[in-house]
Amino acid sequence: MVTGQVTLSLEDYHNLVDSAKKTAELRENTELLIKELQVFLSFMGSRAEIEPYIVEFNKQSKTSIIEIADGIAKIKKK
Repeated sequence: MVTGQVTLSLEDYHNLVDSAKKTAELRENTELLIKELQVFLSFMGSRAEIEPYIVEFNKQSKTSIIEIADGIAKIKKK
């Protein structure tokens, strides 16, 4: 690891701190949305045959995959 110093203006420092807070908030909101989508997919899976659509989604998606096990949907990174 390299040690050293960086000079930042106070305004830039506060912007950096604010961006870290916003990033944490965005991550939290994203995780909540993923859970909500998983609940929705689980609900839809119990009402209709969605397996062919999930297989097609998984083929086309470059970043995520949907898995359904025992009626519970999970969205994961590839």
